[in-house]
Amino acid sequence: MGSELIYRGSENQPSSDSYSPKPVKPWASVTRTIHYLLREQRLLFVFVGIAIATLIFTVFPTSPAPYVAPHSRFTTLIPDSITYFPIETQQKFSSAHRLGFGSANPTSKIPLGLKRKGLRIVVTGGAGFVGSHLVDRLIARGDSVIVVDNFFTGRKQNVMHHFGNPNFELIRHDVVEPLLLEVDQIYHLACPASPVHYKFNPVKTIKTNVVGTLNMLGLAKRVGARFLLTSTSEVYGDPLQHPQKETYWGNVNPIGVRSCYDEGKRTAETLTMDYHRGAGVEVRIARIFNTYGPRMCIDDGRVVSNFVAQALRKEPLTVYGDGKQTRSFQYVSDLVEGLMRLMEGEHIGPFNLGNPGEFTMLELAEVVQETIDPNAKIEFRPNTEDDPHKRKPDISRAKELLGWEPMVSLRKGLPLMVSDFRQRIFGDHKEGSNTNNASSS
Repeated sequence: MGSELIYRGSENQPSSDSYSPKPVKPWASVTRTIHYLLREQRLLFVFVGIAIATLIFTVFPTSPAPYVAPHSRFTTLIPDSITYFPIETQQKFSSAHRLGFGSANPTSKIPLGLKRKGLRIVVTGGAGFVGSHLVDRLIARGDSVIVVDNFFTGRKQNVMHHFGNPNFELIRHDVVEPLLLEVDQIYHLACPASPVHYKFNPVKTIKTNVVGTLNMLGLAKRVGARFLLTSTSEVYGDPLQHPQKETYWGNVNPIGVRSCYDEGKRTAETLTMDYHRGAGVEVRIARIFNTYGPRMCIDDGRVVSNFVAQALRKEPLTVYGDGKQTRSFQYVSDLVEGLMRLMEGEHIGPFNLGNPGEFTMLELAEVVQETIDPNAKIEFRPNTEDDPHKRKPDISRAKELLGWEPMVSLRKGLPLMVSDFRQRIFGDHKEGSNTNNASSS
C-alpha cells in the first residue's frame, strides 16, 4: 500500500514554483575588484610598480637617438683608393665609439664645466722608446694606462717614474701570447724596430708582427676597444716614388734580411683592415718614419743614436755606403702628438707620421758634429743589404685630416737627445734629469 504525506490542520501544501536566482546587487563588479586589490597587499604592489616605471622613464627617456649622418663617423672620405672600406661598411659601423664599455664617443665635445672622463688604455711596448713617451702624455691627460712589455728592447727605467701612480699598471708579457683585459683603447707598439734587434731573431720578429697583432685585434674585438697599429715607413721598402704617399704600395724584397720586419708590418696592416671590414673593429694605422729623442737604445743600430753615441765616446761616425742616402727625422714628442690625434680622430688611415725635412747621412753627421764635437771624424763602411736609398714622407694627408705636422726641427731636438745620452753614458744625473723633464713637456 503506498504511503502518502498528510498535512494536518491549517497547513497548506507547498507550491511547486521553479527556482529563481538571487537578484544581482548593484556595483557588484566594482566591490569585487576592490576586495581583490585589498587582499594580500596587492594594491601596495601596484603603486610600487607604478613608481618604478615612472623612475625608469624619467632616468632613461625613450626619445629616439639623434640621427648620425653616414659620413660623420668614418668619413670625410679620402678621395683616392686609400679608403679601404665600402659605403655600406661605413654606415654599418658608424655608431659612437664605446667608452667605458658601452658609453658615448670619447672624442665628442665635453660640455663646459664637466671634467673629461679618463679612458682605460693599454700600450703594448709601453716601456720602449716611443711607448714610454706616449704613456707620459696619456697619464698626464688623466687616463688609466696599462703597459704591456716583455722588455726585449724596452727598459723598466723608462716608466719607473710612474710607479705608485694608481692610474698606472705594468705587466711583463709577450703579446705573442693571448692577454685578457678590459680597456677602451689599444695602442699596439710592441715590436723591435731597429735592424740590430729585429735581425737578432727574425722568426720572433715576424711572429710578434703577425701573432701579436692578431692577439691584440682579438682583444679589441672582444671588448669593443679602438685599436691603433704603429706600422712603419719600411712598408715602402726601397721606394720608387719620392716622397712617399700613403697610396704607394711599396717596393719590398719579400725574402731579404729585412723582410721579417718589412713584410711583418705589411701583414699587420692587412690583418688590421680585415678585422675592421669583417668584424667591425674600430682601427687606426700610423706609418712611422725615423724618430729620435731621449730614451732611445744607445746601441740599437739606428743612425741618429749611432752618431750621437759615437760622438760622445770620441769615436768616428760610421757612415754606410757613400752617405748620400736620405732619411727624415722627427722628434719623439711630434710623433706622440700625431699618434694621439690619429687615435682620437675620425679617420682610419694609414697616415704617414714623419718630418718631411730630408737629410743625407753626411748632412746628419755634420749636424751631430756641430752639436757635440766639431772634431769628430767620419768613417765610411760598406752599405747594408736592402738599405733604402731615399726616405721622405708626404704628410699632406695628416695635415689636412688630423691637423698635424712636426714642430721640432733636427737642430732643436738633437741637443735634448744628446743630454739624455750623455747622462746615460757618463752618469751626469743633473743634466739627464733636466732632459727628461724637457722631453716630457
